[in-house]
Amino acid sequence: SRPGSLCFPQGFLYTAPVREQGNIYKPNNKMMADELSEKAVHDVHTKEIDLVNRDPKHLNDDVVKIDFEDVIAEPEGTHSFDGIWKASFTTFTVTKYWFYRLLSAIFGIPMALVWGIYFAILSFLHIWAVVPCIRSYLIEIQCISRVYSICIHTFCDPLFEAIGKMFSSIRFTVRKEI
Repeated sequence: SRPGSLCFPQGFLYTAPVREQGNIYKPNNKMMADELSEKAVHDVHTKEIDLVNRDPKHLNDDVVKIDFEDVIAEPEGTHSFDGIWKASFTTFTVTKYWFYRLLSAIFGIPMALVWGIYFAILSFLHIWAVVPCIRSYLIEIQCISRVYSICIHTFCDPLFEAIGKMFSSIRFTVRKEI
């Protein structure tokens, strides 16, 4: 028998089908592998978090990036001692850094809980109340809009066409006399 074919007892040759895309469990086709990876369900609760870039969507770029130079500055001609300036810079920077860490250690988890509950309630209301109400309104108003449209086309269109025809024959001429 040939390679890739099986010989059955009845003498029939059977050729195993060859898939161009490859095995569904181990795709050898890059396009199919990409499709399968796109279809993979990503659980948002177990995804890896980036501990280096903690603001990947740049939510706080314009608000929180406050450095010593943004708050305290000595104009030309009014300078303190260099040691005082360096100590002030270090005090400001270290205090801001560690006090933020202390506050986030104390209030971070409770605030995450509060915001998680808030956004869960917001999502729930949006999914189960707001969108269905809007969709219901749009379905109900569609009937009224059809009746309104029929009334406008029946009564107003002929009136406005007649007024338009009356005023379309009016001609203005502007002359400048010296």
